[in-house]
Amino acid sequence: MSAELIDGKAIGEALDLEAKADGEELAKKLGRPPCLAVVLIGEDPASQVYVRNKVRRTEAAGLRSVEVRRPADVTQAEVVEIVRGLNADPEVDGILVQLPLPDHMDANAVIETIDPNKDVDGLTEASAGRLVLGKPGLRPCTPAGCVYLAEKVLGDLSGKSVVVVGRSILVGKPAALLFLEKNATVTIAHSRTKDLPALCRTADILVPAVGRPEMVRGDWVKPGACVLDVGINRIDAPERGEGKTRLVGDAAFDEIVGHAGWITPVPGGIGPMTIAMLLQNTVRAASLRLGI
Repeated sequence: MSAELIDGKAIGEALDLEAKADGEELAKKLGRPPCLAVVLIGEDPASQVYVRNKVRRTEAAGLRSVEVRRPADVTQAEVVEIVRGLNADPEVDGILVQLPLPDHMDANAVIETIDPNKDVDGLTEASAGRLVLGKPGLRPCTPAGCVYLAEKVLGDLSGKSVVVVGRSILVGKPAALLFLEKNATVTIAHSRTKDLPALCRTADILVPAVGRPEMVRGDWVKPGACVLDVGINRIDAPERGEGKTRLVGDAAFDEIVGHAGWITPVPGGIGPMTIAMLLQNTVRAASLRLGI
């Protein structure tokens, strides 16, 4: 058996086209395209790349993009005021504050300033509460992308065994809740889990999300399972030359691809889906403003 690669880039592009079509319909009622505002603080290289990709795809989908950039030494109070201004702006439908923020800031305090109805990253307490309670709301993008891909390749997820490795509030916990909404049976594994490899082998759907390069080994994966690798880690690649690096996931791809049923590559798997779901959330936030 050889795993089928799940092409997150192609699937994300198809979702972008859906967002474009929906955005064009909304523009007729709004009098403008749906608008995403991205706040970027500092010069973190990875954040620069993420924001550039988000802006490019937002505009390619026919949506409006607003960038607010400030240097790393800006005060937290100033950033909070920026977010409040975007909350009050009737021309802005979605707000994303790019993480991480500089060390002198309380990221939670800044995130909590976002209007939950514009919280397209699904990170505020109100958004989390709506998810836990099963109420309508904007869902976190990366976990939502995982569930979308799982349904894309497996169809109905009812009764599927899901193991999420990692319990972060950004991915692990919301992913578990979103899979539960699909009637899957979900286990969250973490650093205190006993016999993690054995637990992983029970999964029809395995979601490594711990930020540890290639932690999930080939013999941890049940034959035919679907592996949704959330991790993205840069490691040394001396085989490519001195000082060279490469990106790998939290799963040992080369060991797993021979017997899994499906697997997301890194890069090109979950990453593109995160932005696709961000655009979906922006369109949905605009719809909510119209009461649709």
